[in-house]
Amino acid sequence: MTSAIKLLQILDWDSPRQNARLREELAAGLLQPQAAIAPKFFYDALGSRLFEAITELPEYYPTRTEAAIFDEHLPEIRRALGADFSLIDLGCGSCAKAGRLFHAGVLPARYVAVDISVDFLRDSLQNLKRELPAIDMTGLGLDFTDELRLPDDLPPERRMFFYPGSSIGNFSPHEAHAFLKRLAGLMDCSGGLLIGVDLIKDKALLDAAYDDPLGVTAAFNRNLLRHVNARLEADFSIADWQHVAFFNEAEARIEMHLEARRALDASWPAGTGRAIRRFVAGERIHTENSYKYSPQGFRTLLAEAGFAEIRMWTDPRGWFGVFFARQGNTRT
Repeated sequence: MTSAIKLLQILDWDSPRQNARLREELAAGLLQPQAAIAPKFFYDALGSRLFEAITELPEYYPTRTEAAIFDEHLPEIRRALGADFSLIDLGCGSCAKAGRLFHAGVLPARYVAVDISVDFLRDSLQNLKRELPAIDMTGLGLDFTDELRLPDDLPPERRMFFYPGSSIGNFSPHEAHAFLKRLAGLMDCSGGLLIGVDLIKDKALLDAAYDDPLGVTAAFNRNLLRHVNARLEADFSIADWQHVAFFNEAEARIEMHLEARRALDASWPAGTGRAIRRFVAGERIHTENSYKYSPQGFRTLLAEAGFAEIRMWTDPRGWFGVFFARQGNTRT
C-alpha cells in the first residue's frame, strides 16, 4: 500500500500572528514613496490558477522553451541527478514540471513540493499522487524566499533542489546571490541545483511575454489588489488600475506595475482609524521584477554563491537556459 501525501509546515495565511505580519508588510510597501507589493502576494488560489493560464499563452515562451530543453537533454539531466535523490521543488505550483520529469523516468526517492499557496499545493500534490502513487511525496506550505525549513527526516545527502520557470529572476542579483548561497548551505557535496533561467533577448519578445493581448497577465497583476483588499481590509477599486509591463534594458529586467487611471485614495484599518495612501493619476505600484541573465553572468552568480561543476543546456535560439550545479564545498 502506498502512503498518502504529507503536508507539513502549513503557511496559515489566516492565523493571527501570520496575518498581522503580512498586513504590516503590505502596509509598509504601500506607504513607501514608490509604492510596492511583493510578488509572493500574487499567489492566492486564484492568482496561482491565473499564472497557470499565463504559461499556456503563445507569447509566454519560457514554459514551453524550458520544457523543450528538458525533452532534448533528458538523458544528460537524468545522469546529472543520479539515483536515490530527494527532489525539492521550489514554488512547485501545479507540480506539472516535476511530474513531467517523473513520467519521463526521472524518479526521486522522495519528492518535497514547496509552495506559498497551500490550497493549490494540496490539490496539485493529490493529483500527482494519484498518477504516481509509488513516489513518497511531502508538501511544505511556506514562503521559501523568507525561510526554508526542510522536513527533519529528509536525509542531508543527495538533496537536489529544483527551481524551474525562471523565478530566480524575481530576486535582484544581490538577493539571488544570498538565496542561492542559502540553498548551497542546505546540501552537502552530493547535492545539486537544477534551475531554469530566462536569458537576455530582444525587448519586443520580452515585452509581449508580459503583456499579452488577451489580458491574462493583466488579470493576474490586477488580482493582486483583490488579494490585498482581503488581506489588509483595504478598499482598492480594481477598475481604477491598469497593468503596465516593460523590459528595462538598463537593469536587464522586466518590470510589472499597476498604474492609477485617475487620482484616488486607498485606505485600510490602522490603530483606531484608517491609514490613507493618496495616488495621483499615472502613479504606479511596483509589483514585480523579472531579471534576465547572460549565460556567463548566471554561471558567475552560481559560482560566487558556492556552486561548482556548472552545466548549462539551452534551446537553439538561446532564449532560455537550464543550469545544473553541484554544491561546491568539500564538506560533507
